[in-house]
Amino acid sequence: MAVGESRLVHGTAIALKGRAALIRGESGSGKSDLALRCLAQPASDLISGQALLVADDQVRAEVRGDKIHLSCPETIKGLMEVRGLGIVAVPAQDEAELELLVDLVRPDEVERLPDPAAVAELMGVQVRWLALAPFEASAPLKLLLALQGSAGAGRGS
Repeated sequence: MAVGESRLVHGTAIALKGRAALIRGESGSGKSDLALRCLAQPASDLISGQALLVADDQVRAEVRGDKIHLSCPETIKGLMEVRGLGIVAVPAQDEAELELLVDLVRPDEVERLPDPAAVAELMGVQVRWLALAPFEASAPLKLLLALQGSAGAGRGS
């Protein structure tokens, strides 16, 4: 895809200190649920900062140089579908740079010691990649640790 072009992708994006994770999975796989639990996770000795929603269900992705920037369509900005409750307003930020692709998988598909240099391609750009089981109690912490760079990437927060 050419620099400056954008498209809508199916997923949910959250950000921590301006760095975004794009959570991908089938409809009903737990994308919004995992994102909601990340938003509710307070800052701590493990997680520095508060996660914010970028977009739920439809995420605008734009290639700028060798990076992808994520944002939300205006009509759904700051809104999240919470199964069993409906549409809920949540803290959000307008845009963030994509740092991590998270694919939701079954628990038996999560590697015990995954390759810390694993990448996946989105719109012609290589992005760090992680497979997570969304309904494990520790899934929000795992996602946020990976997003801030503590897990395997060799970078601190």
